Amino acid sequence: MKSRVLKSEALLLLVSVIWGFAFVAQRAGMEFVGPFTYNAIRFTLGSLVLYPFARRTGPGSRETLWLGGVLAGGVLFCGSSLQQIGIVYTTAGKAGFITGLYVVLVPLIGWIRAHRISPATWSGAVLAVIGLYLLCVDETLNINPGDLLVLLGAFFWALHVHIISWLTRRIAAGRLAFTQFAACALFSSLTALLSEQSSAGAIMDAAIPILYGGLFSIGIGYTLQVIGQRHVPPAHAAIILSLEAAFAVLGGWLLLDETLTGRGLAGCLLMLSGMILSQLDFRNRH
Repeated sequence: MKSRVLKSEALLLLVSVIWGFAFVAQRAGMEFVGPFTYNAIRFTLGSLVLYPFARRTGPGSRETLWLGGVLAGGVLFCGSSLQQIGIVYTTAGKAGFITGLYVVLVPLIGWIRAHRISPATWSGAVLAVIGLYLLCVDETLNINPGDLLVLLGAFFWALHVHIISWLTRRIAAGRLAFTQFAACALFSSLTALLSEQSSAGAIMDAAIPILYGGLFSIGIGYTLQVIGQRHVPPAHAAIILSLEAAFAVLGGWLLLDETLTGRGLAGCLLMLSGMILSQLDFRNRH
């Protein structure tokens, strides 16, 4: 059992690396296409990558698959859309850390669902909130509108973690991943058609960010999340996945020349400390 949990944790850590650098791709892609167009194409690519796995049989009826896939895909659409719009107005590093706030929100939703949450997990959550304040709110108490949109998206990411944990016990991982991506691609495409105009040239200019977002972030990252969460509780999965924030800052620094102020760096350190505190508590109890 411990070996199985360790392998699942390793998969989720790899997901956090992939997703962290995906913030860089998302930020770069916004230079050429709108947020809904970007999401529509990358989730379509992710769906195509996973189509062969979706044809394999597994637990769950066809009705359960479609209802669960549409539910997960709808929540995924809300979270990814808010994040993608918000990242236009903020940096990749900040967006990564703000999204990581779901490490606080996942235990809260679990508590509402009558899950036992340890004092250490709540202590880590408090540190994360303080860190978020230092990262996003400046000395004049101003906050970037893009930061607020990404923060709102974090609520949907937290809800998505719980939905995936619930559905993976009822639906085969490959079939669930394909269905939720296809649903999100459909929602994004319809919204893009109604609200955005994109040319073939602009899409070609954004080809590399889109390919990374579709093949790696969606096709590989979300699939590994579904597999990894089978043996890791939602609150702990959120802690590991939220480490994507550190890789987002690293990617922004290496590839986009982004920097953080001393206040922002202090906030990042507090957020990471909170995540690690909660993770150590989990390891000690298992």
